[in-house]
Amino acid sequence: MAQPLNTDAVDQLFHQARTYRAWLDKPVTDEVLHELYDLLKWGPTSANSSPARFVFIRSPGAKERLRPTLASGNVEKTMTAPVTVIVAYDLHFYEQAAKLFRKNTFMRDLFARDPAFTEETARRNSSLQGGYMIMAARALGLDCGPMSGFDKAKLDEEFFPGGHVKSNFLCNLGYGDPAKLPLRAERLDFSEAATIL
Repeated sequence: MAQPLNTDAVDQLFHQARTYRAWLDKPVTDEVLHELYDLLKWGPTSANSSPARFVFIRSPGAKERLRPTLASGNVEKTMTAPVTVIVAYDLHFYEQAAKLFRKNTFMRDLFARDPAFTEETARRNSSLQGGYMIMAARALGLDCGPMSGFDKAKLDEEFFPGGHVKSNFLCNLGYGDPAKLPLRAERLDFSEAATIL
């Protein structure tokens, strides 16, 4: 049975976390990226679909491929981030049915014959998985800068030419510069955003 996290852990995941736009010159290693994925993959998705695909862009060459797809306000913070993740979704996720659906061919066939349902499932669940990635990154001591300011068609053409993988959002990862800690923006109160019935 799950137990409440201690206050320090909750603070790191939520209260003290920020969306960073400036980064320390400190690399994010392969080992950390593998650990990050090995945490986020356990988050639940509908029918265990796991449609998200993650492209960790770290090399200067890959960053230059990404640059022309970015909105002007996102260029500097992305080019200086140690890693930028393309959180995408695979419209052929159901091809992993033998592994993901415990050989349940009904689920594979359901998705294969209904492209609209497949797209909706893939987009929604890759968003969930992107959220799990942010929380896993924070749990590992990384800072995050998620964003959606980019040319989706141009990015997909550059990084996913096969056509069945589609970008959802981008997220910069690294170690945020505490000297440039962003102010916390307001959030809605419970009474403005939630209802108990």
